[in-house]
Amino acid sequence: MDGMFCYLLQLHTDMDGGDGRTKYTLEGEGVGSVFVIDGNTGNIHVTKSLDREEKDQYRLVATATDRQTGQALEPSSEFVIRVQDINDNPPIFLDEPYVAVVPEIANIGTSIIQVTARDADDPTYGNSARLVYAITQGQDHFSVDPQTGVLRTAVPDMDRETRDEYLVVLQAKDMGGHLGGLSGTTTVTVRLSDVNDNPPHFRRSAWSFSVSELAAPGVEVGRLSATDPDLGENAELEFTILDPEEADIFNITGRDQEAVIVLNKLLDYESRSSYSFSVEVVNPVVDARYLRKGPFKDQATVQVMVLNADEPPRFSQSRYHLDVSENCAPVCSVGRVDAVDPDTGQSSNIRYSIDPQSDPEALFRIASDTGSISTVMELDREQEQWHNITVIATQRDNPNLVSRVVVAIETLDQNDNAPELDRQYTTSVCDSSAPGQVLLSDIIPVSIRSVCSSFSFFNLI
Repeated sequence: MDGMFCYLLQLHTDMDGGDGRTKYTLEGEGVGSVFVIDGNTGNIHVTKSLDREEKDQYRLVATATDRQTGQALEPSSEFVIRVQDINDNPPIFLDEPYVAVVPEIANIGTSIIQVTARDADDPTYGNSARLVYAITQGQDHFSVDPQTGVLRTAVPDMDRETRDEYLVVLQAKDMGGHLGGLSGTTTVTVRLSDVNDNPPHFRRSAWSFSVSELAAPGVEVGRLSATDPDLGENAELEFTILDPEEADIFNITGRDQEAVIVLNKLLDYESRSSYSFSVEVVNPVVDARYLRKGPFKDQATVQVMVLNADEPPRFSQSRYHLDVSENCAPVCSVGRVDAVDPDTGQSSNIRYSIDPQSDPEALFRIASDTGSISTVMELDREQEQWHNITVIATQRDNPNLVSRVVVAIETLDQNDNAPELDRQYTTSVCDSSAPGQVLLSDIIPVSIRSVCSSFSFFNLI
């Protein structure tokens, strides 16, 4: 036979006399492609390498016949050729790549993930498919169970803020891990999930801002920032102004890790030029296991400087009520309004005037220097009791700075009108009427009343 063929076995029948008359034939799986038989000797050869993992057995039928007659010398024989396993397959990880998550600062031995390798060799024959797991990279922080492939933490202090991801290389080796065994590797990406183990800190211990005294409520004064290396809700911070008085003037709200200070009330530089208060930042979600790392809060000092602004004149009252008697001869004094320059507290720089639209008849005038109001003509209460005028105060050195105030002037009544009957009354009286007899009653209004049969008329008006 050809030397390329591998001898497998020999078939032989007792009917073979060795005279060359016996012919051997072979039928079944793989005959001609995998197995060939020498018809003269019965030797069976394998023509190529066999792979147990592809096919682990073959069923063949052998027959011995007489070459001359073609008759079978005995009944055909069926036999099975089993392919014996050798360790020719390395372990393979089927579910890679692996990604696993474990909380930072997890206890030693915390289970992370289980990896599984498969070996195509025969698990029932020898150690070809008996696997052992080991770590080839990452053993400083992790361990693996050699039998089950469960990956666990090996240290207690893995800190996500220092390093949040590890690449672990695992090996599966057959032959029970002994020398000569085949191996396969896989990688496990281990990511550390965040726990709230870091207290917040202000980026600075002192902050300074400034705001104009003319700023309206709702204006942003400034922003503070704090740090918390944790993630998500573990990094959510709350900010509070600790001083009650300043907490009434300013408001603080948190946005992520930034606090916004907003003005609540109007400021007055002349009353107070600066504010200083403490702001606290806290982390409301605290895990008691990490309190040993310090209080989960921090404080900073905030100073707000109030900037002086050139303000318009300020009247002493928000609305004035003055009065004047009717029929008072011009020029009759009504009263006085006064305003000051808030920046200096003085009134010498103020000029007063009356808005002509509020006094279209020009009934009043005002002294531009003193704010004294007087009448230009006599007033009649019976015609108009109230006069509402608008007084304008203007800063002389800056005419753009103007303030207005309403002055309500009441006209006081004087006894300057004689009584009058509301209509003409007519009645009659008898010439024989007794003294004291009622001639006219205002209870029963009449135009003519008869008190006797003979009468004469009197005009009472």
